[in-house]
Formats: sequence, structure tokens, C-alpha cells
Amino acid sequence: MADGIALWGGVECTVNRVGDRYFSQLERNGHAHRPGDLDRIASLGVKALRYPILWERTAPNGPASADWRWADERLVAIRRLGIEAIAGLVHHGSGPPHTSLLDPAFAPLLADYAGAVAARYPWIGYYTPVNEPLTTARFAALYGVWYPHERSDRRFVEAVMNQCRATVLAMRAIRRVNPEARLVQTDDLGKTWSTPEMAPLAWLYNERRWLAWDLLCGRVDDRHPLWDYLLETGLPPDSFDWFRENPCPPDIIGVNYYITSERWLDHRLDRYPERYAGSYRGFRCVDIETPRAFAVPTPGIGPLLREVSDRYRIPLAITEAHIDAHREDQLRWLSEIWRAAERVRGEGVDIRAITVWALFGSFDWNCLVTADRGYYEPGPFDVRSEPPRPTVVTRLMRELSSGRKPSHPVLQGDGWWRRPGRFLCPPVSIPEMDQWVSPHPPLARSPQPLLIVGATGTLGRAFARICSVRNIAFRLLGRAQMDMADAAAVEQAIREHRPWAVVNAGGYVRVDEAERDRERCHRENTLGPVVLAIACALHGLPLLSFSSDLVFDGAKGAPYVEDDPTAPLNVYGQTKAEAEQRVLAIHPQALVVRTSAFFGPWDSVNFVSLALAALSEGRPFVAASDITVTPTYVPDLVHAALNLLIDGDAGIWHLANRTALTWAELAQRAAQMAGVPADTLEPRPSSRLGSPARRPACSALASARGEHLPPLDDALARYLQLRSQASEEDETGLEPLQGRM
Repeated sequence: MADGIALWGGVECTVNRVGDRYFSQLERNGHAHRPGDLDRIASLGVKALRYPILWERTAPNGPASADWRWADERLVAIRRLGIEAIAGLVHHGSGPPHTSLLDPAFAPLLADYAGAVAARYPWIGYYTPVNEPLTTARFAALYGVWYPHERSDRRFVEAVMNQCRATVLAMRAIRRVNPEARLVQTDDLGKTWSTPEMAPLAWLYNERRWLAWDLLCGRVDDRHPLWDYLLETGLPPDSFDWFRENPCPPDIIGVNYYITSERWLDHRLDRYPERYAGSYRGFRCVDIETPRAFAVPTPGIGPLLREVSDRYRIPLAITEAHIDAHREDQLRWLSEIWRAAERVRGEGVDIRAITVWALFGSFDWNCLVTADRGYYEPGPFDVRSEPPRPTVVTRLMRELSSGRKPSHPVLQGDGWWRRPGRFLCPPVSIPEMDQWVSPHPPLARSPQPLLIVGATGTLGRAFARICSVRNIAFRLLGRAQMDMADAAAVEQAIREHRPWAVVNAGGYVRVDEAERDRERCHRENTLGPVVLAIACALHGLPLLSFSSDLVFDGAKGAPYVEDDPTAPLNVYGQTKAEAEQRVLAIHPQALVVRTSAFFGPWDSVNFVSLALAALSEGRPFVAASDITVTPTYVPDLVHAALNLLIDGDAGIWHLANRTALTWAELAQRAAQMAGVPADTLEPRPSSRLGSPARRPACSALASARGEHLPPLDDALARYLQLRSQASEEDETGLEPLQGRM
């Protein structure tokens, strides 16, 4: 591998077991069935790839009956592409069904498989036989969430030792074939902070984080800081002798670092959400990730890299860098880690590479992969599109791999873990943090903004609100500041504000009134977007504009996708369809989002809010029983549209909450979920509603480009939760975006 900091990649490949169920990330993210993914990975400039040749998938019944076809195809392709493979054999797994992390046969069985892998692929030079043995042991044998579901210190230590023994034996078998093979040993490295009352527990956690690496290096004896803890488990002292007699120090220590890696222990339970409280070894305390608690954020990964370097004097690599967050924060996280690695390398730390993890995203890590809930975290590629759609993270990776400076304007803002709105408790002041000087100096000038048109509308205000939450600089303009149908006004606004992109969230929205106000509707819905498109094309600016399901006539009788022909039935739909065609003809790189039937928490005049208000008061509420739509939750729409805009996507996209139903059914569904009687709901055919504008019988939206919004019931549940709160709060999206635990 080349000197200096190299860019590596990794495919999330966990095959964990819960009871008798196996959860395979390779199946869920689709990489198992997409050989073309390797060309996509090569385009990023990665020098090495952490790649799964997993025991459970390849040889569950032993090497003699192994099915090598998948590995043969993929590893030959990786070699052809000039990428170094770092072979992973067990990734948060417990092996095939006939073994487990606590099975004495686990280590020799894995060694047999490792030897077979090396014999078949003698050119592979780097191995991680067992990924994160300490972390896997915590989940499987201390917390009980993964198989074999044990909950004791003894079982935890046994699981760590068994995995480390397997690593030693596996490398021994591999080196019989390839004496130059190198061990890249990974684990999650963080740090635990605490109140003085919790100091003994924090000490234990901070010493325990080294245990797997210490065992492999033969450093565990009666002088080890954890010796008394290890003996308390009841394990005989001589059970640790084997590792001193058979050391297998890593050639590269792989540090995995997540937003949840650094923890805070506090005995004052009443300050925190109840879900963070727990008991361990006689201590009752809260265990929470530091970004949610610390008034001043920790320095991050830099000091941890120095710690591990000082302890072992072994070359390092960051072997997993990933965060579950909105797109701009994914960029900020990777950029922050890269800068930290560069700083410590300049101070003499031998750090070889940074690995962008989860290249194709991951599923259900927000519940520690204990259930199939469908929660997806995109990576550099988003597998909700087929083929996987490159996100803006791929652009950053190419910049880093080629030595170019990261360029996206959203990098000018801090990530959520450094912003004031991150707290889940009264902020905690830590003396060590109060003395820390941030490596992120304030900007010399204001960051380049996003220009949002439509200050008085629901969508424009929602964009402003969510940009504030996501720390994306913006300027929100109403017609008084800029008439988007006036070319001179648009040009002046662009020159004044110097935006990096423009969002057209304005326009004429009164569908029935448009039938008699055709000229104004055309000016606002067609002429305005066209003028914006011309200006954005001239200045090379991305443009996001919105269209409607009413560009369709409903004759399809099924949900419409992006390339279905338009045939609007009313003036409003006609102006939107004409705008789509003209905007994309002028500015092919524009992004046009079709959506439908808004509802949201920040206004009281949307259909769902009006329906619930009437039904809860026992007033009659009339709704069409024969017009089918796909309702769209405004926060979901704005988040997804912003992500697509940041990614640089273009063309037409359909964004709606994936459930088709009539207006009357929507009112019924909302009432049912809210616990409101629907006795006064009056479903009526649209012909009896007296609407001047014709509506399509079915204008439901689907997407051929990727379904990026959750189902309607999920959206309604979040809408109702916000609606029920005593005071209005932003829907930040931060709560589910906590990354790996």
C-alpha cells in the first residue's frame, strides 16, 4: 500500500444472528447480486477495499463443500481493477449455525476456512479474520442483543478471547500459504467520560476498549490494568497465557469511529431521557453519546488516534468512517475525520488510510440490526435507486483521493454534533473540554447561501425552517425582494447573494381559482420558473423547482412514474407541465420535483389539519371519495429534495409518501391514527363537490428513480406526534440519525 494517507472503501457486510434469524447486509443492500458495483467503487479512487469473503456465506458446512463462485468473480474483478483487497472472514457474525462465539471449536473451524481462502487466493495480502471482536462480544455476550444472547462479564470475556484466538489461528493458517500476509485488526475506538461518581465505571470502560488488541499483542498478564476484572469472571489465570505464548500483533490497527463512540456516564438520571438509563456492576447511571450532552464537543478522533499510536507503536488506519445523517453532515463528518488524520500524521502518527464505510449504505443499524424495520442509511451510493445512485459523498471521495480540496459549499457549516440544537439534556460542562481550542476556526466571511424563492408559502417557509435546522446557509426571498418572473430582479438577486443553488418554492397554488385567473397562474407557475432557469443556466447554478401530480389526466389507472406522458386536465396542471418542459430544455441540469397533497406540522390549513380539526369538534367534513392521490409530508419532502439538490441530481423526480388513497380515505386514516371519531366525515363523489377545475381520478405518484420517502403511516405518526406537543418544535430528523450504537 502506498505511503501517506490513502483512501480506502468498505462494503457493509454484517451477517449477525438474532435467535435463529440471520440478518445479511449484503442481501439487503443488494451488493450480493450486483457485480457492477466494483466498477462503481473503482471510480472513487480507492486504493484498498475491505471486502467480505464471509464464512457463513461461502462455507457454512466447511471448506470441503464451499461455494467459491461469488468470491471468485468479485475478487478477480477487484484485482483486475487494481484495488488491494482486505479480506474479511467474519463481520459481526457468530459463524455458521453449528458454532458460536462461545464454542471452543469456533477458532479452529475459522482457521480451517481461513487457510482455504488463502490457498484459493494466495495473492491477497491483507486480512481481517474477525471484525471488531470487542464490539461484537459486547453486543452478543454482554448486552445480549445478538446470538448467543448472553449477559455476563464472563461470557463477554470468553467471546473476546475466542474471537482473538480465532484471529491468531486464522492468520497462522493464512501465513502458511502466504508468509507475507498482514493482519488489519479493527475495533470501535472511543472514550468514556463521566461524573466523579461514575469514575470507576468510566475507568473500566476505557481500559476495556483495548482488550482485544492487548490480547493479540500478548500484553495481558498479572500486571495488566484489567487483571482483577478478568479474574472476577471466574476464568482461570492460565487461560490468558496462550496469548502471551502465541502473540499475533496487528500489522495495521484499524480504528472504527462513530458519532456514538464517545460516551458520557452520569449518575443524575433525572437530567436525561429515560431510555439512556441503565445498570451495570452496581452502578445506576445514564450512558449517552457525548454530542448529546457536552456543552463543548470533544475534539473527535484526533486525540484517540494519538492514544492508540502511543500505546502500540503500530501503523494505523481509520477502517470505518460513516455517519447516519443528512447529506451535508455526511460530508462534514468525512471531511472532519480526514482533517484530523492529516493533523495527527503531521505530528508523527503513522496513519496509513481512511476508509469510507458502507459504500452502499446499511440497514437497521439504528436498532442494532435486531429487527427488519427497513430503516436505510445511504452511503456514497444510494441503493434505493437501480442502479445505485451516486450521492455527493462520491464527489468528496474523488476529491480526497486525488488530493483536491473539498469543494461543496455546505462544508462551510458545522455538523449537527457541533451545533447548539444537538442536546438531549441540560448541557454538561467538562473542564477538559472547556480548555480545548476548536480546530474549526470561524469563517472569515459569511458562507455561500442557498437562495429560496417563496417566502410567503408553506413550502418556502418549510425550506427555511429545515435549512436552519440542518445548518445550511440560506436567503429566503419574497416577491418584494425578488419577482422571479422579472429577469432583471432575478439577476440582481443572484449577483447580490451569490448563491450556490436556487430553490423555487413559490408559485400559484389555488387550483380552482386558476381556471378564471389563467394569466396570473401562467406568470407565476410557468414564466417565473423559466426566468429562473435562464438565470441559473447562465450562472452555472443548480436549480430545484417543484411541479405537481396534476400534470397527469388519471387515465393510466395506476401510479405515475417520472417518464409517463403528461396530459393535464386543468389550467394549474397545464402551467406546471409547460414549466417542466421549458425549464429542462433551458437548463438540463435542473431538478424538477413532482409532488402531491401536502400536509405538515407548521400550518393549520392543509387537508389533514383541517380534517382533524373538524372531526375532533364534531363538525361535518366533506372529502372526495373517488380521487386518489399520494399525500406528502412536507418535512419529508423538503429533506429528500435538499438531499437530491446537494447530490447534484437533475431531471424529474417523484417525491411522495408512497401510499395511494382517496381524500376521504386520507381523512379516515388520519382520524383513526389520531384517535379522533370520524362520524362526521362525509365522503362524496368529486362530481358533487362543485370544483371548477377538473381533477384526475387517480394522480398517485410512484418513482422509477427511487422511493426516497417513507410510507404514509410513518409520516402521519410523526405529524401527529408533533401536533400533540404543547409547543411547536422543529422536525429536525436528528433523533433517528444517531448512527451506530
